[in-house]
Amino acid sequence: MIVLNALFPIFGLLLLGSLLKSLGLTSEEYLKKSDRLVYFIFFPIMLFWKVGGAPHGQGDQISFVAVTLLALALMFMISTVVIRLGPVTDFQAGSFSQSCYRFNTYIGVAVILNSLGEAGIGYFGIMIAVTIPLVNVFAVATLIWFSGFEGDLKKRSRIFLKALIGNPLIIGSLLGAVYSRLVGGFPEFIDNTLQLMSMVTLPLALLSIGGTLSFKGIAKYLPLSLLGSVLKLMVFPLLGFGLYHLFGVEGTAFKTGMIFMCLPASTTIYVLSSQLNSDTQLASASIVISTLLSFVSLSAALLLVAG
Repeated sequence: MIVLNALFPIFGLLLLGSLLKSLGLTSEEYLKKSDRLVYFIFFPIMLFWKVGGAPHGQGDQISFVAVTLLALALMFMISTVVIRLGPVTDFQAGSFSQSCYRFNTYIGVAVILNSLGEAGIGYFGIMIAVTIPLVNVFAVATLIWFSGFEGDLKKRSRIFLKALIGNPLIIGSLLGAVYSRLVGGFPEFIDNTLQLMSMVTLPLALLSIGGTLSFKGIAKYLPLSLLGSVLKLMVFPLLGFGLYHLFGVEGTAFKTGMIFMCLPASTTIYVLSSQLNSDTQLASASIVISTLLSFVSLSAALLLVAG
């Protein structure tokens, strides 16, 4: 029942988002504005609230984060080897590489809240703060190296710094971690206000993701998007499972990490690929295929953490 209880609401809202878009009840303009509200306002506030109010005495956070970063770095190396040896062109390299390790934060928070509660969010918030910068370093480096991006150094630096420093999810998580260490807990009136603001976050985010999923052109890019999804949803979790056991990461940290490894690729792949001259059609196909197949990987992760 843990799989049904944790995943059905999430995929139900994704399906509803797609249905509302197909019926014309939401539009592309509405979804863009909704996504901006979630990304810049509601989601950072929710992360600040969840991380800021979480217990801060979890002694295995350092080892958990270090092992997770190691797994992420190894996954990046594997994806680069596949690009070099496989049927991936330079133009497709940036989009393909991201599909192997870039994760959907919105779905991650939803699954962890449903299955692990506040303790899991405490770990996931810290993970977001340290992994998103590394993921962006990998993504931008690959896109610039393989995709023939010919912008000047100033433009490259601006895009790179914007992806790293200006990320509101990182800011929300870091501020929450600092608040948890220095203060911890919120007065009831502030707690109630942040809770009310946070209630709209995940439904809006999931409806937006569902509404932006497009099956157009998937057949052409199915082999590469499947390959990327296998690396992201099978190889990455197996790599993480082995490393967590090797370095003794257990309990809620292990459970959070395994759910993280099994998350689908993020819709940010498309945005960054379009900015740095990579294949946006492959990015779109990878997002759809990864999201659909993640039901299987997340189901396996939830059964594992329930055992």
